[in-house]
Amino acid sequence: MDTELCIKENSWIAQLAAKKLRSKNAAIVIRKTIYLYNVIIEDFLADTEWVKHEICHIRQFEEYGFFRFILMYLWESIKYGYHKNKFEVEARNAGNNKQLFYSTYKIHLTPE
Repeated sequence: MDTELCIKENSWIAQLAAKKLRSKNAAIVIRKTIYLYNVIIEDFLADTEWVKHEICHIRQFEEYGFFRFILMYLWESIKYGYHKNKFEVEARNAGNNKQLFYSTYKIHLTPE
């Protein structure tokens, strides 16, 4: 079964994430949408590690549900910090996994 996802450029919410992380660009996932800031869709898609990282977050939303995942993610971030948050650790591992594929996702591009 395919899962549809959207990618949106120039997102204000991703801009907030970039500022919080002190990064020049960022991606943030909410449900099945990847919001980008200061990166174009083509460059994002060319970075397979980054794509797999963000798709892992989509899977986490699917697994835990919207509210439960948000609460668990925030708790992990408060308790352990962003880099030690277990959901970020899992997503980084997914990004580094050379055998992980994401062919079950249909991507809809929606540049802003």
